Amino acid sequence: MDIFKNLKIVVFIYDRFTALDAIGPYEVFSRIPNAEVFFVALKPGIYSDGQTLSIEVKHSLNEIEKPDVIVIPGGFGIDSLLQNREILDWIRLTHNTTQFTASVCSGALLLAAAGLLKNIKATTHWNRVEQLKKYGVEVVNKRYVHDGKIITSAGVSAGIDMALYMISKLANEKLAQIIQLSMEYDPQPPFNSGSPEKAPKEIVEILKKVIK
Repeated sequence: MDIFKNLKIVVFIYDRFTALDAIGPYEVFSRIPNAEVFFVALKPGIYSDGQTLSIEVKHSLNEIEKPDVIVIPGGFGIDSLLQNREILDWIRLTHNTTQFTASVCSGALLLAAAGLLKNIKATTHWNRVEQLKKYGVEVVNKRYVHDGKIITSAGVSAGIDMALYMISKLANEKLAQIIQLSMEYDPQPPFNSGSPEKAPKEIVEILKKVIK
């Protein structure tokens, strides 16, 4: 797998990120032979998901030059970054040379704020759809959406699906399937309530109140 010898993948981290948004894709990408996966932030330091998980980030935004892939995870902290010029400029500049620019969940809002989703089909967490539409984005109700070199994924767990799909495009379906099997990623949830279309209306309404 020498084709991945110089492959650089960057996952952006910030305070109050959603853990699986970042760690899910990281786990998938970390299994690519010879690829390098980096966590980056505005500046090196310890970043918390707002609960009990913290990640030590050793690299600042511009420290990893010309990454092949950038991933913007979602989280409750995303709203405080939507007008951060340094982050938006980094996204725009890095996007110029990536093979793929990706987001998980509400991370799509940061791509939209950077102007990357104009005239682009995209997806996000179901509770962020109306917010994303305000940027003029054509929101599609799918687990992940590939448009050009931008791949957006829906809420939280969908980032794993997106990462596996991306590997099929970076390399081939065989490698993606090998990694999926190595992770034993074979979702069989105990309840059929993983989307607002499937979940009981009562459950949807309760969650809307909780995550406002």
